[in-house]
Amino acid sequence: MVDHTQATKSISLDDYGIKNAKVHYQLSSDELHDLTIKKGQGVESAFGAIAVNTGEFTGRSPQDRFIVKDDITKDRVWWGNINIPFESDKFDALYDKVVAYLSEKEVFVRDSYACADDNYRLNIRVINEYPWSNMFAYNMFLRPTEAELENFDPEWTVINAPEFMANAEIDGTRQHNFAILNFTRKIALIGGTGYTGEIKKGIFSALNFILPVFKNTLPMHCSANVGKDGDTSIFFGLSGTGKTTLSTDPDRSLIGDDEHGWTAENTVFNFEGGCYAKVINLSQESEPEIYNAIKKGAILENVIMDDNGNVDFADTSITQNTRVSYPIYHIDNIQKPSIGKNPKNIFFLTADAFGVLPPISKLTPGQAAYHFISGYTAKVAGTEAGIDEPLPSFSACFGAPFMPLHPTKYAEMLSAKMKESGVNVWLVNTGWTGGPYGIGHRMKLKYTRAMISAAMNGDLGDYSYEKYHIHSVFGVMQPRTCPGVPTEVLSPRTTWNNDEGYYKTAYKLAASFRENFKKFEDYANEEILAGAPNVK
Repeated sequence: MVDHTQATKSISLDDYGIKNAKVHYQLSSDELHDLTIKKGQGVESAFGAIAVNTGEFTGRSPQDRFIVKDDITKDRVWWGNINIPFESDKFDALYDKVVAYLSEKEVFVRDSYACADDNYRLNIRVINEYPWSNMFAYNMFLRPTEAELENFDPEWTVINAPEFMANAEIDGTRQHNFAILNFTRKIALIGGTGYTGEIKKGIFSALNFILPVFKNTLPMHCSANVGKDGDTSIFFGLSGTGKTTLSTDPDRSLIGDDEHGWTAENTVFNFEGGCYAKVINLSQESEPEIYNAIKKGAILENVIMDDNGNVDFADTSITQNTRVSYPIYHIDNIQKPSIGKNPKNIFFLTADAFGVLPPISKLTPGQAAYHFISGYTAKVAGTEAGIDEPLPSFSACFGAPFMPLHPTKYAEMLSAKMKESGVNVWLVNTGWTGGPYGIGHRMKLKYTRAMISAAMNGDLGDYSYEKYHIHSVFGVMQPRTCPGVPTEVLSPRTTWNNDEGYYKTAYKLAASFRENFKKFEDYANEEILAGAPNVK
């Protein structure tokens, strides 16, 4: 893979209001790696990958994400505590402050694009205060050729100034950090946070508005891969449920690990040019593809290392959200270009810490829409202050923080596409079995892989009652047998060996589903409402 560089070319940022800056344009990954070390902003790990600390913020800050309310967005965006409105004049004033702050400084500029399908391509210019943030943009966005850079015309701009602190009272923010989308000016403005995920999620959020509104294309928070016969599988799931792990399969080509579009022509394309994987408890044995992708060119975030640069992936003393970003070509088995056709299977991944959902189950179209809108996973004890038992967590469309439109808009598009393509939809519990968190244990990865392979290969039968059992609480079809998986594992009730405790917990979770769904009931049709679990 050629590491394209235009290091000798200089560009002016005067049109952005950034004056007299020392501009590093289109530096190579190696140059940014070396500059990060030279500036004392990172160190090289034993893998060869650079390791950085993102500072105060080691994850996104959803309460500090805003969308400018203007003629484009005011009647389309689902305003509320996820999509928080921001005034246009406040944005303009804050923008002027940020570009004044970056003036006369050293800045790093990268031209790149999102969307692997040329029909949907979005050209992006990223302006960073830090070299490693610019290296992240190199990793995560798609990389133009040198010929494409000659006449590159950026449509959207990301301006990222981690050390600029807003004054909430004057600037209209909640506190000193912010991530603001302006669809009229086509700018993502990010300040007060070094967490790189804000950069990629800013563009993802923009595409989650642009594609359905203007391109009749469904944006998805999912990973995707393709088999040797050209069959595409899609994996939806929140952070920590296994999207990256399960889509990175030595027997299938990776399309992408996080953000995709599903077009009217029934193709699936990756938005990105890289992967951003969690590395908590990472091992070469359990996740060899991701482990082996950590080499020079990758960026480790907020990990703990010894004096020799050896990483302790089990150490979460900085954060549970330890990460690595790397260009997709660090994975050996990838789809080129990052486009697939004919989706055949969709997997909804959930880490059910209550241990009551089946490890795999088949969903009807109504159930699929219900679970898609719900976007369930669970928080486990110890991950956040004050949590001492599992808590249900719902994020609409498995990505509510990034969805500017009402969740039912995306659900309606998904439902229509499922029916049109005849795709099979599966609910996969990568969480607990044998009891809830603290009593049971996490589902073995080899069993989850075996169940997903069986679903893809058609080995779970013809969905007859002889082959499937209807779950009495959730109403989903759970297979009675699966190659490579002990039969008792397929029935969560059986693994508990405590029927009373199991059903008490299952009905408790079902009630949480129904309570969460109340805010969507007025927008959902009868088929979707019928996908709800039973309550006692």
